[in-house]
Amino acid sequence: MFPPLRHISLRFSGSIAAARNFIAIHSGLIICALFLLAGLAVAGDYGVNYDEQDQRQIAIGNLDYILGRADHIATAYYHDRVYSAVVELPLLLAERAVGLAEGDAHYVNRFRLSLIYLSFIVGAFFCWRLAYQLSGRRRIAILALLIFLLHPRLFAHAFFNSKDLTFLSAFVIALYLLERAFRRDTLGAFLLLGIAVGLLTNLRIMGVMLFPAVIAMRGLDWLYAGGGPERKHILRTAGLFALTAGLTLYALSPYAWTNPLDYLTTNLALTVNHPAVWPQLFQGELLLSDALPLRYIPTWIGITTPPLFLLLGLLGAAWIAVGGLCRPGAAFRNTRLRFYLLLLACCLLPPLAAALLGSVQYDNWRHLYFIYAPFSLLAAAGGGGLAAALARRRHHWPAAGAYGLAAAGFGLTLLQMAQLHPLQYDYFNFLAARHTPDYLRTQYQMDQWQFVHRAALEYMLARHPGETLVAQVEGRWQGYLETLPPAARRRLRFAAAGRRADYVLNSGIDYIQPELAFNSLYRRPYRNIIADLRPLDAARMEPEAIAAYRELYRQAIAGEPIIRADYNVYHNGNRLTFVKENCPPEEPGVWFGAKLFLPDPEILPPQRRQHGSFAPFENPGVRLGRLCLAVIQLPEYAAGDLILLRRHQSNDAAAGASLWEELYSLSRPGLGELIADHRRKPPQPAGPAAFDVFSDREGGRNRLLYAKADCTPAEYATPVTLHIYPENRADLPFYLWKDGRDNRDFSVGVYGGRPGGECVALVPLPDYPIAEIRTGQANRWEVNLYPPAEPERLRATYAALSPQPPAAQAAFDLYLQDNRLIYLRESCDAADTAAGFFLHIIPEEVADLPAERRAAGFVNLDFAFDRRGGSFDGKCLAVLFLPDYPIKFLRTGQYVPGQGELWAVELTGER
Repeated sequence: MFPPLRHISLRFSGSIAAARNFIAIHSGLIICALFLLAGLAVAGDYGVNYDEQDQRQIAIGNLDYILGRADHIATAYYHDRVYSAVVELPLLLAERAVGLAEGDAHYVNRFRLSLIYLSFIVGAFFCWRLAYQLSGRRRIAILALLIFLLHPRLFAHAFFNSKDLTFLSAFVIALYLLERAFRRDTLGAFLLLGIAVGLLTNLRIMGVMLFPAVIAMRGLDWLYAGGGPERKHILRTAGLFALTAGLTLYALSPYAWTNPLDYLTTNLALTVNHPAVWPQLFQGELLLSDALPLRYIPTWIGITTPPLFLLLGLLGAAWIAVGGLCRPGAAFRNTRLRFYLLLLACCLLPPLAAALLGSVQYDNWRHLYFIYAPFSLLAAAGGGGLAAALARRRHHWPAAGAYGLAAAGFGLTLLQMAQLHPLQYDYFNFLAARHTPDYLRTQYQMDQWQFVHRAALEYMLARHPGETLVAQVEGRWQGYLETLPPAARRRLRFAAAGRRADYVLNSGIDYIQPELAFNSLYRRPYRNIIADLRPLDAARMEPEAIAAYRELYRQAIAGEPIIRADYNVYHNGNRLTFVKENCPPEEPGVWFGAKLFLPDPEILPPQRRQHGSFAPFENPGVRLGRLCLAVIQLPEYAAGDLILLRRHQSNDAAAGASLWEELYSLSRPGLGELIADHRRKPPQPAGPAAFDVFSDREGGRNRLLYAKADCTPAEYATPVTLHIYPENRADLPFYLWKDGRDNRDFSVGVYGGRPGGECVALVPLPDYPIAEIRTGQANRWEVNLYPPAEPERLRATYAALSPQPPAAQAAFDLYLQDNRLIYLRESCDAADTAAGFFLHIIPEEVADLPAERRAAGFVNLDFAFDRRGGSFDGKCLAVLFLPDYPIKFLRTGQYVPGQGELWAVELTGER
């Protein structure tokens, strides 16, 4: 598998010619070795990415399952069970083998990053070998190797991204073995290829695309084969490849051992319809990751790849495409051109498929980094073709100029990588990195991997050599701190209640207002990253930051405060200023927040709507001598009501964390009017000490309002359960189909607050048709809500019944359809539906019932007609969704309390 090692001679003549010849032959291996040594030297400069703990949990879950310590694969998230452990498990075992598993986090992290980077160098080596096999020219092979190694973003990802970059390396190895198998045409070569494709598919299900490619190419070989023996050999190699690939995939996928079909379907569904839907900043707009424009992937590739590489890649793609059109016969036979066309397809088809299938994409184009391997080979081919064309010219200066430009391009890329280190993963080329310094931050997703946190910590410590600094910590800073060398960690402590802090460390650009961060501390490569390194004391602040804060203070006190408390709150335009003029030295650092409730949630940008009908804004306070103040800049769309709050230390939403909360109206109608309007209507019934729960569906809104006067801290702190049952289970993400409901449990502070002692929360509901909502607080209260049936949906349900005969007839015709029980009366008035309805469900197995109903032996689902249906065109129709377990029979009818049943029928459970 390592052919060049056979050529290494142990006998050196000592002559310059022999040394030059050795370097020429093994140039790729030497370059890989140099990059490996350089990478190992800087591996400690990278921190921990936010996926690492989940990745380790995947390894632990698979290891426990393999060793029989668990009967299922328990991972951080249930859908992670299909993710590969081929990389994570060896990393975990290697940590334990060298005694680092429970050791210092700095050394554990460095060891892990070094191993991940080693896999990248192995992939680069095979890229060099493959380029040489295809071209037969060492210069083209070196060009492909340098293009592969010197992509700034991929170079940084090669240290910490154990998913996308290991898949890239495995992909180029599989391509090398594919070319080798078709060139040698032996059973052993196709056996190795099958193992490689099976492993590749285990790493990412997208690796399965090489399977039909190999089978199709073998099919073409079979068509062009001469006689029977040759065709039999082709069938044997194809069958051996398919069998080996399948067995390898199965052997390396523990979750597939018990249910291979579910493993494949779940994995494919995750690829096409990943449940994670996050806002993505793209060209100045915040777009949801499942509704991105077709230009999303091409644009990201275009603005994050060095221009020289893009140019060579386009030349290579054009050269291969023209060759395929001019020589169609060679494109179908086992030729070098056919393999280059396969590389071109590997570059173009995955992005095209992702766009056409509408698959979820996020974090730029990292899920498609694997296409950079064939791109590097095409770019090298383009460079080789250009060099050959220039060499045929009479004058030498065009070729010399082209080589000079290429050398300058590589040199500039290497210089930019050095300047950005260790943040090369935020590289942009000149197509995007223009305009003002803030342009990139406002146009594109930046530090989604959050390694700038470590750079910020190191920069902060470097500004105060020899000092021990005290900091308030928000988000995931604790994990980044642990990756610093031990000596650096000893110089940084965390602020406790009542202690003065020198800095506050936060990464939440959604909450921190960048224009008020006064964050001029980073040197140029870091200024567009979203980490916030803000001093809390004037002694740590730069003069322009102090002057800016004092100017905001003067503007604020020119008006009257809207709230008078220990901190007075001033409202000036869209700015809120919290001021305390005689701030004692022992005053703890606190966070100040504003939750903006809007009359229409559609006003909110997409990334805010996940919070419900409000947008949260937070900032910490700063201390200037005896003056303490905090500033919150509200957006231009600010309207409605504000819940203003001041919290202890962090942005913790626990009940005891808030020092005070007040409700303040910016404009009407707002939250106060919404509550008052709904309180004129009867809320849904609930138990004692319950919240009032209202359904707010007016004006296109679809949300629940929770309100309770005289709300105690315990009621505020107790989580609220919210279970949403759709009319059509297919509306749910696939991983929720089994439960048949969407669970959205929450704390009141997440969707609202406790202003003036009243608990308030506004919770958004999904857009799909909802059959039932169950909500409440454990051991306190519970209520079921049934959204009113819309006439158009009732008509559609009615139309679907014809010409189906009813399953039973009484005062209502009863239909069993699609796991639903439908009640229909062709002509009815209010008196026909005034009496209550009952439904008893008797299962075939009592064990299928909830524990509290097993003694009774049936489920009792009494209901009011208007909560399960409605009237339209003189008809009455109601729908009940039946449980999934086998049903022996149903008994249903109407009754009047105190008078007994009006009518009743029994139905068998056949559906």
